[in-house]
Amino acid sequence: MAYETIEVERRGEVLSVRLNRPDQLNAFDWTMTAELTDLWEQTATDRTVRVVVLTGAGRGFCAGADVSDLAAERKPRGEGVEGELSFLPGPHLDVPVIVAVNGVCAGGGLHFVADADVAIASEAASFVDPHVSVGQVSALEPVSLALRVPLPRLMRLALLGKGERLSATQALAIDLVTEVVPAEELEARAHALADLVVAGSPAAVAATRRAIRDVEAQLVRPAMERGWEAVQAHWDHPDSREGPLAFAERRTPRWQS
Repeated sequence: MAYETIEVERRGEVLSVRLNRPDQLNAFDWTMTAELTDLWEQTATDRTVRVVVLTGAGRGFCAGADVSDLAAERKPRGEGVEGELSFLPGPHLDVPVIVAVNGVCAGGGLHFVADADVAIASEAASFVDPHVSVGQVSALEPVSLALRVPLPRLMRLALLGKGERLSATQALAIDLVTEVVPAEELEARAHALADLVVAGSPAAVAATRRAIRDVEAQLVRPAMERGWEAVQAHWDHPDSREGPLAFAERRTPRWQS
């Protein structure tokens, strides 16, 4: 199937996926999330796929949710946190997902890193969570990373908003990613890791992955459900509209108390 916002290529037993809205730094809109959800649902039934490699086109990896969507009337993408995050591959698939962060990873782009079984980055990558800077609650991305990144660093990332930007080297130091390579080597390295996965027993890899992900599901998922409630509750607050509007108008936001 041809997609508008993503590129999909099959390399043997590896499914290579590229977020493809480079002019918007691959920010996800309703079209992209619907296309990704459709892709993962189809892939889940394809037993010849052994691993997924996900990256971004252009100079950005993913700038999070499209600001135009934030400024519009908000509504959930589905039921509960699983419905809201149905565009992520991890919950749909029984095969490992390798995420290769090629550039800026902002806000909702951190979902892909949190969802990854293996996350690597190029030296050009950077990481920022600007939610509070545009009047939004950040209660999913940092919570989903809580088993990987020390809480004090998550606090800085979430509470300082656009004022806290991590370089690839800093992200590696706190285990946000597991490896940093030169930009020109990123995709080759991601596919080399994919080949190592393919070399293992499919049944053993799948069972191992399920066992490890079950830990995350038991410890983190309940907190994410509560976080999702907090995100939705904030949608009626004036700051939720003022933040994106101020961003679009390139002015300082006028926050309510």
